[in-house]
Amino acid sequence: MDTWLSDKKTYIKTNTLETYTYLVNRFIIPALGSIQLRKMTPRDIQGFYNDLKSTQRLSDENIRKIHTLINDSLTKAMKWELTTKNPAFLVDPPKVVKREIEVWDEDEIHRFLKVAKGYRYYQVYLLALTSGMRQGEILGLRFKDIDEDNSTLAVVQTLSHQGKVLSVGAKTSAGNRRIALDDKTLNSIIKVKQKYKLEKLEAGPLYNDHDLVFRTTIGTPVSPRNILRTFYTIIEKAGVKKIRFHDLRHTHASLLLKQGVNPKIVSERLGHANVRITLDTYSHVLPNLQKDTAEEFGRLFYGTS
Repeated sequence: MDTWLSDKKTYIKTNTLETYTYLVNRFIIPALGSIQLRKMTPRDIQGFYNDLKSTQRLSDENIRKIHTLINDSLTKAMKWELTTKNPAFLVDPPKVVKREIEVWDEDEIHRFLKVAKGYRYYQVYLLALTSGMRQGEILGLRFKDIDEDNSTLAVVQTLSHQGKVLSVGAKTSAGNRRIALDDKTLNSIIKVKQKYKLEKLEAGPLYNDHDLVFRTTIGTPVSPRNILRTFYTIIEKAGVKKIRFHDLRHTHASLLLKQGVNPKIVSERLGHANVRITLDTYSHVLPNLQKDTAEEFGRLFYGTS
């Protein structure tokens, strides 16, 4: 697996490599690492998956990710002539039921943000709701990526899931994009600059200035786990429906579509590779849009009398 990971390192993004490395070292090697490659059987792999589900309580989605890594690594081992078979071919990974998207309505957004204002990283949540950016994109944002004159920001850098690596480039090529911001959100973000100047003076030589818009008191990247921990604390205090941080992105997109914004524009803001992904992801919003569009056309065509 180590050789396979080293090979992967040459052509996958840092975030992805970090996830692969974690899954390999945390789950795969402890369970299967002692079995000789040529002696590994489908039963070994199936038993591993069963244990992940029953004992370690891993989700079907994560078990399927692990299966993908095992299958890919064994296929590569065959190409490298390290083995003549891939036992993962004969194993059925769990089927993943598509997660239903949870979003907030306008009232829940306002209640959440009202409580969030009392926390250091309020603007992280605000930006997620008003831009639709991914968490890693938000935590990797720099002040030099913001164009104050044109009220836009450029997504060009992301923070890894573990919060340790800043990498240039978004999740996909379409993810490298420019997003327009409303004035209130932009002003709220710019205001934190003054706070950082004071913290830099107090920290002295301990301060690490990466120009990040969201940083710790010594300038280092913010841990995504801390953002999530605070996120759920705010949800509880605000008394709103519990959703994932990623659902703030879904909330942004759903509200735009409900307002009649062209799906192509929504797709561009989200950094989707094409508009079809946007339409498929937010199909639950479209039936209502069809009805609203028909009624609006009727008023235009027949008049309001």
